[in-house]
Amino acid sequence: MIKLILSDMDGTLLDENNQLPAEFDEVMAELHKRGVQFAPASGRQYYSLLKSFPQYEDRFIFVSDNGTIVRQHGKELFSDVIEHDVAREIFNSVNDVEGVYNVLCGKETVYLLKDKQPEAQMAELKKYFRAVEIVDSFDDIADEPIKISFFTPDADAEEKIYPLFAPYYDSMQVVLASAYWVDVTNKGANKGMAVKALQKRLGLKPEECAVFGDYMNDLEMMGAAYYSYAMENAYPPVKEAARFVAPSNAEHGVMKTIRGFMEQGLC
Repeated sequence: MIKLILSDMDGTLLDENNQLPAEFDEVMAELHKRGVQFAPASGRQYYSLLKSFPQYEDRFIFVSDNGTIVRQHGKELFSDVIEHDVAREIFNSVNDVEGVYNVLCGKETVYLLKDKQPEAQMAELKKYFRAVEIVDSFDDIADEPIKISFFTPDADAEEKIYPLFAPYYDSMQVVLASAYWVDVTNKGANKGMAVKALQKRLGLKPEECAVFGDYMNDLEMMGAAYYSYAMENAYPPVKEAARFVAPSNAEHGVMKTIRGFMEQGLC
């Protein structure tokens, strides 16, 4: 029986207009009746996830920042913190690169450099980050860093940003999070790690968990649960890693698949 369901947000749970499916609340209510826990698992900041699910603050487990911090009932369950000096070096490495914006993700908020604030891109950034602080330098930050993100407004992150971090491929987790984003975390810090940590904490087996994702920051999650679903619109390596394929996000594939679980008696 499935007891825990985790879903990515962008390109997975959210449709092509970045909206939740109309039947989301109905499906969540039914899962709750059946004793099944739901967890958004996203590259988004915790506070951004809360903005999307205000009525579920005390019901969901929130796997945010690519699994580097997990909270329930507003309290941290676990996190993976980057050494301050390492984070500073990586964060500042693109300061002179035109068209690439750096975001330092701390446990409490995210930070943008005052001299490199992407004014025209703030609407895009605030889709993923709600608590934002503008700082003069990274040295002013006392928060614990959990992720460094890099953004290009031209949807060419794979060509423009990802190669910049080749020197860190062996020592850090460098992942293409979307066509616009590259995320850097500690080696082994990812959504798959978070799923396994939750399984241990909750006493669950992989066969009791389902996961849904579409991009490379979902890749490790596919190996952490038996019911691993790549969306029909997923990046090819994610489809290869998943055991199953769900209908696309535009077709509300996560909801359709969860309803299928119920009909088959898997929940």
